[in-house]
This record gives sequence, C-alpha cells and structure tokens, in this order.
Amino acid sequence: MENIGAVFVSEIVGTAMLVLLGTGVVANVALAKNKGLGGGFLMVTIGWGFAVFAGVVVAYRSGAHLNPAVTLGLVANGTEEFGMGVPVNAVSVLAYIGAQMIGGILGAVACWLAYKQHFDAEPDPANKLGVFSTGPAIRSYGWNLVTEIIGTFVLVFVVIAFGGDRQGQSGGLASLGALPVALLVIVIGTSLGGPTGYAINPARDLGPRIAHFILPIKGKGGSDWAYSWVPVVGPIIGGLLAGWAALILLPLLAA
Repeated sequence: MENIGAVFVSEIVGTAMLVLLGTGVVANVALAKNKGLGGGFLMVTIGWGFAVFAGVVVAYRSGAHLNPAVTLGLVANGTEEFGMGVPVNAVSVLAYIGAQMIGGILGAVACWLAYKQHFDAEPDPANKLGVFSTGPAIRSYGWNLVTEIIGTFVLVFVVIAFGGDRQGQSGGLASLGALPVALLVIVIGTSLGGPTGYAINPARDLGPRIAHFILPIKGKGGSDWAYSWVPVVGPIIGGLLAGWAALILLPLLAA
C-alpha cells in the first residue's frame, strides 16, 4: 500500500505537469493579448511533446503512465507489475487512472490561473474551451473516433515495443525515456493530429474539460459534452488494441 501511495502521488504530479505545460502552450497561441498569439499548430505540437517530456521526468518513479490508455494497454499486454513493483490488479489500475484524472484537473486549473487575464480578455468561447480540451476540425463522431484510436494505438504500441523488460522498466512512458517519448508525441501530433487535435489520452482531455466546466471563467460558454466521449473512448480502444497487438506482433518482429 505504501508503494501504491507513492505511485499515486507520482502520477498526479506528472500528469498535472504535462497538462499545465500542454494547455499552457495552447493558451499562449490561442488567447488574446498573448506574446505567442498565432504561433500555430506546429508550436502547439512541439509544446505538447515537451510537456510530456516534463511529465515523464517528474513521474519516473511510477513508470510515468500519465494516461489511462497507457495503463490499460499495459494491462492488455499482460504486464504483471507497474512502477515500484506494484502488482497489476483492480486497485492499482484504479489508483493510476484516478491519479491521472486528478492530475489533469489540477494542471488545467493551474493553467487558468497563469493565464487568467488573457482568458478574461479573450472574446471567443471556443478559444477558451480549446485551451482545455480537444475538438474536431470536421465533426463526424465515427471518423473522429477512428482518428483517436489510430493515434493512441501508435503511442501505446511504440511504448510497449521499446520498453518493458528489455529496457529494465515496468512499462509506461518512462520505459521509452523522456526525450524519445516527447519526440513520439510530436510526430503523432504532426502526422495524425489534424483531424481531432490528438487527445490520445482520456485524462488529458476529460480532466481539463471538467476543470473548464467548474471554473468561473468569464464568458466561457459550454464544455461540448456531446463530443467529450470521443477523446475518452477512442484512446481506451486504441490502447487496448495496441496492448493485444503487441502480444502477437512484437515476438514476430523480434524473431
């Protein structure tokens, strides 16, 4: 139980750091009167990649899952232990996912505090919501779901392929290393991020969306709950498929 408590705190802090810096780069690009205003999608993608870098460094002790899709993908792949030798069971899985959700909310709240005046100055509610959560370029729930599944599959499959016992880690983004996982997130964003904004992480999207809903943001508008299931269900499916596919494909590729 002591180890579960430690990884719980690690995942909260790591996910909060990831979300603070990731939503922060979106705020810098999208909100009125910012020095980064109009920086574009590439700036956002690079910022998110290195936000993951920071989160992995902070949460290395827990294996730095930082993402329910990663946690569930590792379970599907047959991982027996998480970070610090914590056994894989219902309690540890819930501890990881609960910590990731809490971290997502806290990171988004911190971003709002950092950009409070710019949220107040921004006239467009869509730009405010876009800081917190993803939205599709073309709204088509089925195809948006497919995009999130594919993007998350790439993330989890590569993490499993690179990491695991071969690298002396217990899975998670930490098994890939902080810099490689940042580059992986950047390439997913630049290659597959256009249609949906590439949530590829339920905690990264739902946690900040909840923060958007509860925070007293001036002129914020709705939280787009009609779309909110896509960046949750898509990454979960993608992570599970990657875990199962890795069981079959990786032994063949390594032979």
